[in-house]
Amino acid sequence: MSNISRRKFLITSSVTAATAIVAHGCSSDNSRSTTTNSNSSKLETTKAKLGFIALTDSAPLIIAKEKGLFAKHGMTEVEVSKQKSWPVTRDNLKIGSSGGGIDGAHILSPMPYLMTLNDKVPMYVLARLNTNGQAVSVAEKFKAIKLGLDSKALKETAYQAKSAQKPIKLAITFPGGNHDLWTRYWLAAGGINPDQDVILEPVPPPQMVANMKVGTVDAFCVGEPWNAQLVSQKLGYSALVTGELWKDHPEKAFTMRKDWVDQNPNAAQALLMAILEAQQWCEKDENKAEMCEICADRKYFNVAVSDILERSKGNIDYGDSRKVENFAYRMKFWADNASYPYKSHDIWFLTEDIRWGYIPKDTDVKTIVDQVNREDLWKKAAIALGVSAAEIPTSSSRGVETFFDGVKFDPEKPEEYLNSLPIKKV
Repeated sequence: MSNISRRKFLITSSVTAATAIVAHGCSSDNSRSTTTNSNSSKLETTKAKLGFIALTDSAPLIIAKEKGLFAKHGMTEVEVSKQKSWPVTRDNLKIGSSGGGIDGAHILSPMPYLMTLNDKVPMYVLARLNTNGQAVSVAEKFKAIKLGLDSKALKETAYQAKSAQKPIKLAITFPGGNHDLWTRYWLAAGGINPDQDVILEPVPPPQMVANMKVGTVDAFCVGEPWNAQLVSQKLGYSALVTGELWKDHPEKAFTMRKDWVDQNPNAAQALLMAILEAQQWCEKDENKAEMCEICADRKYFNVAVSDILERSKGNIDYGDSRKVENFAYRMKFWADNASYPYKSHDIWFLTEDIRWGYIPKDTDVKTIVDQVNREDLWKKAAIALGVSAAEIPTSSSRGVETFFDGVKFDPEKPEEYLNSLPIKKV
């Protein structure tokens, strides 16, 4: 990391004056587009196979399929396929649909970069699917130490458990992925070394609650509906909701294989337009109940609607007597630029992956982000969809971010951020 210059990380605006002119005056109302994409006759293909994990933040892909939005934009043969785990998603992306896998997916935001760097499978990030909406949930026994946002309460317990050769086990969804990084940040902020003081164990999201029930793990970090389900079954409680760690933090992304997008640029835009339209639909309060009913179906999540609905509406029952309604940090699909893939956020993800040794410290972060993050295609799709200029960010950086512990991340100075962190592997 030491040889990554400030200049390499500099984020610059990528919205041109021409873009602003094209976008000027367009309405952001979903009713603005009622006909099939005018470019549908130019589509290179009408087929695509997309993967998803049973998590609430996959809703845009599911809604785009169920509401006919893919077909509306000319993509009449899109398959939305459930994946068992993030490693399965990765492996199916590696082989592509031509080999029996998938072309794109709902995915953890760092994964397209890890695949591009470590697996040598070039990927694109085309959109962010959501912000917020995850949680760190823990076993009932931690109520005794009132474990919550401040992980310092866990430090002595973790030390005692390690000394007794029964270290605390926390489940994460994928090494180097969002939930791994949220967990590591939370622990390290309280003085707990995630590589030495506890055990982090990858577990597929749909298996989190079952693992907690049988005592295989003591805590987990995952998206919904699994935290809410844990609480409803009285098996534990949510110590924190991740928006408390970092307000409006980036979450899942929509990724596709680079070769598929390069070979099918018009079809890729049509897919992206459908997903952006689905994100706008999912954002509306009046659609939350229907969204949850659709996603709860057996072919998607196979859970009770009640496991998804309340937290989607911003009503958080932590399970330890804390209850919040209309939570400010609820999952967002479109509001506050939730869909736009800020490059500055991907710089943070990669900086954290350097911090914990998942990628080399001399990784040219600026170059790889510019290669993988196609925010330019997002803007092109948004303009074609009729998104107003006011809803299209004018910079690929959201600026300096502040975390719950007061630490700041300046995407122009990631090295300073990394050097300031006392607990790290690099």
